[in-house]
Parts: sequence; structure tokens; C-alpha cells
Amino acid sequence: MKLRIGIPKGSLQESTLQLFARAGLPAYTNGRSYFATTADPEIECLLIRAQEMARYVDHGAIDAGLTGLDWVIESGLEVAKVSDLIYAKRSRGKVRWVLAVPEDSRFQRAEDLSGCIIATELVNVTRSYFQQKHVDVRVEFSWGATEVKAPMLADAIVEVTETGSSLRANRLRILETVLESNTQLIANKDSYADCEKRRKIDNLALMLQGAMEAQDRVGLMLNVRCEHLQDVLSVLPALQKPTISHLSDEEWLAVNTIIDEAAAWKVIPRLKEARAEGIVEYPLNKVVL
Repeated sequence: MKLRIGIPKGSLQESTLQLFARAGLPAYTNGRSYFATTADPEIECLLIRAQEMARYVDHGAIDAGLTGLDWVIESGLEVAKVSDLIYAKRSRGKVRWVLAVPEDSRFQRAEDLSGCIIATELVNVTRSYFQQKHVDVRVEFSWGATEVKAPMLADAIVEVTETGSSLRANRLRILETVLESNTQLIANKDSYADCEKRRKIDNLALMLQGAMEAQDRVGLMLNVRCEHLQDVLSVLPALQKPTISHLSDEEWLAVNTIIDEAAAWKVIPRLKEARAEGIVEYPLNKVVL
């Protein structure tokens, strides 16, 4: 059995390959090929533009792939949703497709744009958005550099953003959010109905989620006398309840937990003040909840 997985080519390619490596499935590519081999001989990867991923998954050319919810909705195709993978280039959060106009524009809301031209890559979603508001606009496909098209080539744009900094740099003002999106693992319905392929796809989702949960977190191990345990626990911002176990000396306990890496700077000195000893911070590869 061979499982074909689509990896988004472009802005998310490097972060996706890094995520696969942290999940334990490194994909090996070279600059001249759209194919990638993996450590699992039963899994091969193809580099495909996120905008086209749903189409190739729906056709069965690939069994599963990573792409944005936005492009799944834009395609209008029926694919199986396996898992949300909320990561992005900077924020690791959801991204937004927003309706934006020039800073000095007279437009204040979507309803003000009746009869106007809207430039976007997300044509079908944008048309549906304005149709639901009963606003008659002309939506034109943008081949990129959408931020520079208003006001000379379009009255407004619908563009994707994480922080809004690129829009502000191009003197654009956000009116409304059209769609929130995040990366998803999707699968071909027939492939996902196959027991063996479904097991592999679900295992991939589990390991990717585990790698994402581990990102920006660290593990902490420490020893503490029984009488000081509550002081130590009051310091720990645990992911879940810490694991506590007895040492060979019954007066001592071992505590193991997970914290945000950024919190370690403040937490470890406070643990020392609470009389914890033998404090060890260690990196995490995966956290499976």
C-alpha cells in the first residue's frame, strides 16, 4: 500500500516540512523535483500549491493533503476533513481574509461598495460573501500583489492576513473579516474509507498534532521535600496536573510537568525559592493529549 500526501508548496512549505520532521516523518526534497521521499517507504509526498490541493485530493491523485480551509471552501469540492492543524508562518494561529480599502477611502462597510470592483484570489468565497449581503459588486481574480491594486485597479480588495502589517504598509484599512482560515489535513473520501489508508492518515494526524502541541513548550523535572510540595505546585502553570512520584527516600518527591518555554525564565527561579532541587528543563518533540 502506498499513501500519497500533498504538502503545500510556497509560503507554508518550509514550516510544513519542519512539522513533518518534528512528527518523526522527515520528507526529503530537492529543488528540481515536486516529489519527496519519507522515512516511511509506504508514504510519499508531493509538493502542490495549496490552492489546488482540494482538487487533487478530490480526484484521488493524492490520498490526503495539507491546505487551508479557505481553499477547500473556494474549491466547492467534497473532501474528508481529518484534522485542524492551526499553524501559520508567524503566529501559529488562524489567518483572516479581510475586506480592505485605501486609508482615505470614503467606504466604511461592505454595503457601501455596491457597483464597485473587488480584487482577490478568493473569488468564489468573495462573491458568496457579497451575495449574502445583497450587494452587487464585480469580483475580479487577482494574480498576486493584491495589496497594490486599490484604488487604481480596484475599489477594494479581499486579501489574507495574519497581523495586518502588510495591509498597513500599503496604506490599506480593514473594513470586515470575510473568512477565518487555518491549515487542515484533508483526505480523499475513498482513501479515507479504506481501513489501512485511514489508519495511516489518522496516525499522521496524531503525530502532527503532537508535534504542534510540543512546539514552544518544555518539560520540567524536579525534586522536592514532601513538606514543600504545595509551595512548588503553586508556582507551576501545568499543561495538565503534574506527575508526582515518590523517590527511594520517602521524604522526597519527584515532580514532572510541561510549561510554555517562555514561562521558564520566571518559573525556574521561583521553583528554587520554593525549595525545589535538581531542576531539569528539557525539550519536547511531541505532546499527545
